[in-house]
Amino acid sequence: MEKMQIYKVYPAIPEPLSFLDYLARNLWWCWNHEAIELFRRINPVQWEKIGKNPVAFLSCITQRRFDDLSKDESFLGHLGRVKTKFEKMFSRVSQIKEFDLTPKDTIAYFSMEFGLHESLPFFAGGLGILAGDHLKASSTLGIPLIGIGLLFREGYFRQFIDHNGWQQETYPINDVFDLPVQKLKDHSGFEIKIDIPGPDGIINACVWQLKVGKIRLFLLDTNLPENSKNIRDITSRLYASHSEIRIAQEILLGIGGIKVLRAMDIFPNVCHMNEGHCSFAGLERISIVMDKYNVDFQVAFQICKRSCVFTTHTPVAAGHDVFVKEMVFPYIQPYARKFSVSDDELLSWGQPHTRKNTDKFSMFIFGAHFAGYINGVSRLHGRVARGMWQSLWPRRHVEEIPISHITNGVHISSYLSQHKNSLFERYLSSDWSSRQSNPNLISRIDMIEDADLWHVHELDRSSLIRRCRQSLLTQYERQNAPRHELDEVAGVLDHRVLTICFARRFATYKRASLLLKDAQRLTRLITDEDKPVQFVFAGKAHPNDDQGKAIIKRIVEFARSHNVRHRVVFLENYDINIARYMVQGCDVWLNTPRRPNEACGTSGMKASANGGLNISILDGWWCEGFRDDRGWAIGNGDIYDDHEYQDEVESQALFNILENDVIPRFYDRKRGNPPLKWIKMMKEAMKMAIKDFSSDRMVRDYCSRFYIPASINFKQLTQDSAGKAKELALAQFRLVSLWGDIRLSSPELTKEVDFTVGDTFRITLEVFLGELTPEEVVVQVYHGKVRALDEFEGARAETMWLQETIAEGRHIYACTITCSDSGRFGYTSRVIPKGDEVLSNTPGLITWVNGDD
Repeated sequence: MEKMQIYKVYPAIPEPLSFLDYLARNLWWCWNHEAIELFRRINPVQWEKIGKNPVAFLSCITQRRFDDLSKDESFLGHLGRVKTKFEKMFSRVSQIKEFDLTPKDTIAYFSMEFGLHESLPFFAGGLGILAGDHLKASSTLGIPLIGIGLLFREGYFRQFIDHNGWQQETYPINDVFDLPVQKLKDHSGFEIKIDIPGPDGIINACVWQLKVGKIRLFLLDTNLPENSKNIRDITSRLYASHSEIRIAQEILLGIGGIKVLRAMDIFPNVCHMNEGHCSFAGLERISIVMDKYNVDFQVAFQICKRSCVFTTHTPVAAGHDVFVKEMVFPYIQPYARKFSVSDDELLSWGQPHTRKNTDKFSMFIFGAHFAGYINGVSRLHGRVARGMWQSLWPRRHVEEIPISHITNGVHISSYLSQHKNSLFERYLSSDWSSRQSNPNLISRIDMIEDADLWHVHELDRSSLIRRCRQSLLTQYERQNAPRHELDEVAGVLDHRVLTICFARRFATYKRASLLLKDAQRLTRLITDEDKPVQFVFAGKAHPNDDQGKAIIKRIVEFARSHNVRHRVVFLENYDINIARYMVQGCDVWLNTPRRPNEACGTSGMKASANGGLNISILDGWWCEGFRDDRGWAIGNGDIYDDHEYQDEVESQALFNILENDVIPRFYDRKRGNPPLKWIKMMKEAMKMAIKDFSSDRMVRDYCSRFYIPASINFKQLTQDSAGKAKELALAQFRLVSLWGDIRLSSPELTKEVDFTVGDTFRITLEVFLGELTPEEVVVQVYHGKVRALDEFEGARAETMWLQETIAEGRHIYACTITCSDSGRFGYTSRVIPKGDEVLSNTPGLITWVNGDD
């Protein structure tokens, strides 16, 4: 019906229960077991049916039920305990003092997706879950952070498997009235709206606010009547397949997100861009700094770059967004005029230095251009990223590429089972979750009675199996399966059997079907009468990835085989809810990526926190987490050129681990005891996950290494009319203008002889600096073991001192080297700018002897 106006009627919640509605609209409840149980207690069946969405759930409860609960002393007592805990969270003295951050030191955290709970489908996978965990941990720690994202009407797809085993997709509409969001309003009470010029007209967007504990998340939405259909569709589906919509999403997120903050009179000290989707934020932030502090582009660039963090999650070059530059240009052209730079120069910020005339525009390169702090998400990923993007810093050795790493972590409380949480509260502390950084507290996990831990783990495994049966029943009913197949679902899986779980995005490099390389051997393990194994698979393939869908089909067909159908299941529509059951109930978490394509991977961390033991390729986080007393490694971290051969080798290695180590240890039961050696490994895995791989640790690392230095930079560079930033801009302009005149002679040894360990020798060289002064540069000897011709292994730089000035612009530098080890060594010399990391790592500002690369 045309011009129909929509309104919704909510129940009249009695005053004694009024906190329920307030609680439902803050995501704090979703990582607090007592709060979750409070909602579930109202109507357990409806709670599950509604998808554990408290806003929609409360609107379905009858007025009579509310009236009864308002007189139920037990329920009111439960409600009171949750309310007290909630209020304590807000009144608790913030931990930001230890981070040297004040509430005004705002950190703006941009991400295309946020995975906070299954009832909020604004995420596709690990990137979104990581972003959601970042907000949750920031709330607990009291970090002054604001999240910026998009509100998608359809979000990511829901998956179902047809009778042929092929993945199908649906895109159900999210009803904003059933979400815990409200329109964002300014200080005068007016709803915030922003607009961005686009090639198809003005992009208008409203803003929704979502509360995540103490953290606010702003979500932009173009579904407005004043927009055309094309513009309304910008926030329709996450990761739209059409490039025109995809780039509009990234423009809206980056430029629009900064505009929202400005409309709220929020000027963040730090901007954190979570992946390249957010990179356009750099443009608008510079524009605002120019206006606010009355400075030109070069000065604003110095301020913004030194207070911007950029995190990359993708170790595969093809995984980074790249657009045709003609598609980007209409959006960013106004900034070229304001910055007083040419159109070509502005576009070059998103192009490789070696190919500036290409028609491609890289969002990674663009984001890196604006960021003074760049990081990967595991130690290995940092190394891979430095190799991938070495060309952006010409003539720098790969070890010195300014991309570091902070290994991801997971929000433990969101994924720890209720049974294990109760165990921790009993053996560790009632407030253990807010004290995860205390190693002495976490070490008390060793004190948990083996029988207690095994008992609660068996309860969690049983919960997983019940969830599998429910899911399969729904799936079979939709496929109109015959009655005898429906009846068989009740006997699928066994709560006493070793349960191995595999769940992730079904990209081909993740090799979900590695076990099927030897289906007969796998079948023997599954059907063993004395020591059987059972498998639970889940995960989605991208809608356009037929190879990924084919892998799902192959697993589903194997699971339907007569002799294994009771021991292998594939759960459709993998989401946070299914993930929670799987990581809580698995005995083993299986991960089989083709190294080094897994940037980090966090699902295994969640399993470890629940006592699940990882069997994984040495890729991503497992390179740091693996120890043989808490899990197993498949292979030795080798990388093969022949993928087929690699799959064969690692498949056999996996079977050997299962047959020789995992299965015997799980079933090692003596005198009726639980598997004591297995339980000891469970405790080691739990301690590792909570201490080293929690989002609490991760956010602390971001604070100490990035947020605090970046915030200090921002404050120092904007004070005194941005005096220091102006000095930096002038210094960089001078260096860029004069750097090409630098020349170095070949370094000379004081004596040409072979050395023994402990000897010292002096190196000298002549440097011509032109109009630059010795105070503006650092002259270094770069030396180390030689692995091959002109290739260093573990090289390091030693600063040379100015020995004498022999003429205008000509200087002699010297350095003493100590022979600390034996072997074949090499050395060369170079000049780099003197200053902070941003200045010293400026692309192009490095000169080697004789122009060496």
